Amino acid sequence: MAKALFRLLKFLRRTQFLLFFLTAAYLMAGSLLLLQRTRLVIQQGSRGTPANQALPVPDEMTRVGIVDPRTLQNPRPGPRLLVGMDALQEPALDQRHGPRWLMSRNSELRQLRRRWFHRFINDQEPMQTAGFKAMKRTTEHKGTYMGCFTDDSRERTLKGAVFYDLRKMTVAHCQEACADRAYSYAGLAYGAECYCGNTLPAAASKPEECNSECKGEKGSVCGGVNRLSIYRVEELRAGARRRRNVIYRGCFRAPENLTDTFPASLIQPNLTVEMCSEFCSKKEFPLAVIRGQECYCGYPTGRFSLRDGADGLRCSGARNASSAAEGKYCLVYQTPVQDTRCTDRKFLTTKSKVFVALSSFPGAGNTWARHLIEHATGYYTGSYYFDGALYNKGFKGEKDHWRSRRTICVKTHESGKTEIEMFDSAILLIRNPYKSLMAEFNRKYAGHLGYATDRNWKSKEWPDFVNSYASWWASHVLEWLKYGKRLLIVHYEDLKQSLIPKLKEMVKFLNVTVTEDRLLCVENNRDGNFKRSGAKQKDFEPFTQEMKDLINRYILTVDEALRGRNFTGLPREYVPR
Repeated sequence: MAKALFRLLKFLRRTQFLLFFLTAAYLMAGSLLLLQRTRLVIQQGSRGTPANQALPVPDEMTRVGIVDPRTLQNPRPGPRLLVGMDALQEPALDQRHGPRWLMSRNSELRQLRRRWFHRFINDQEPMQTAGFKAMKRTTEHKGTYMGCFTDDSRERTLKGAVFYDLRKMTVAHCQEACADRAYSYAGLAYGAECYCGNTLPAAASKPEECNSECKGEKGSVCGGVNRLSIYRVEELRAGARRRRNVIYRGCFRAPENLTDTFPASLIQPNLTVEMCSEFCSKKEFPLAVIRGQECYCGYPTGRFSLRDGADGLRCSGARNASSAAEGKYCLVYQTPVQDTRCTDRKFLTTKSKVFVALSSFPGAGNTWARHLIEHATGYYTGSYYFDGALYNKGFKGEKDHWRSRRTICVKTHESGKTEIEMFDSAILLIRNPYKSLMAEFNRKYAGHLGYATDRNWKSKEWPDFVNSYASWWASHVLEWLKYGKRLLIVHYEDLKQSLIPKLKEMVKFLNVTVTEDRLLCVENNRDGNFKRSGAKQKDFEPFTQEMKDLINRYILTVDEALRGRNFTGLPREYVPR
């Protein structure tokens, strides 16, 4: 017994010594690694590009248009600047400040972008909490509960408008959203989805089947799986709200046969805009058309596309009987009702054989382009990242794994060789860097729909932001041009100016066939929920001359690279003259 105890104690002493030795070795290795990484960071931090330097490129490469970093390993003497102006020519610069350095910085900038992205998501919490407190003031408004109903996604009755909120959905929030758009019913499903409409579903369900608790209101029921908890919306300041949400679209020449063009009509003596708008809203049509005492409701179609407006003076008497008798012109108003012909979206039923990226620099309008693509094709878009705020706005692909191939294309801001080559093709969205930088800075400090404050613009972070992100704007395009397998170049400004023609190109590139009416529906819903709100500073110029010189050099570099690949160069408004 004593011998066995002695052996046990000897073993424990050896084990203690071994553990002590391994712990000491682990700590020493960790310290050495930390010192090595600190040294690396210091070296990288010393590689900043002075704002007054341009990008040197050997002469033979300027004829090709795109910069190959391999040619810079032994550069010829006397490189010239991609500026096109003798006044800006400078002596040859160190290799680390050339295009190779510009493109190699992508890894560093991506890490910076991700840190800012995650910090932005965390910063959203106080804003969402504040919004929730505002909702709490109306939680007593419950409306009239109509019951639990079956929700058929293919034949949905409440299809007038759709809202999502994964964290803060409440009954009152849904009711206010639907009442604000002049709908009669508000339906909630899955605890976080809100649907609006003017007609109750035909199939009722058992009350216990609506068993999902509202995400933002404990104890309240917000539908269930394929089940809707439906409330009749009480009219809270309904008259003022409806009038506020009616938008004048203009004066247009009336189609030859209004009855065939518009599905619903009303003849009313002393007809007013409010009367016609309310009538069309109840019928769930987005357009209210007035000609004399006649009110017509419908959608934009090929016969009435709202593209060719007439002089407003021609409609000055459009509500008079004499003008109505002539029947030449009519007044058109946008009702609060959403055009639902293009709002149905779904995931691909089979995995896509072609893996398509929707690539852009941050702030270039990627979210808006996704809105357009989803409504045009009827399929969700995916994302390399996860943004809960975008999921709440209906981008269900945000929660789907970006490599699932169940989405029509995948949003990405990445631009490394590996990240690019994993895609079979890509839509490369390019926007004026001045606008992109300001949009991304606004998003960083005020979210997707807000504006940064004057204090933000005057802070130290703005010039640091420009110095880092301006080079990323250029390197993003250069690397996609170099490593992308099949590209469709889309300029944000062209998409904004010629929406339907450019959207047709994008849809064709995605190998999807769509109808003309669906494209007109997209045009009718072109802004979605992506217009920034708040005070926008007029004649605001945040860029110093030093910043402009830096950005202009990048613009000319990218322009020449695009032309070198036989793409159309940047729009004229980009290029400094």
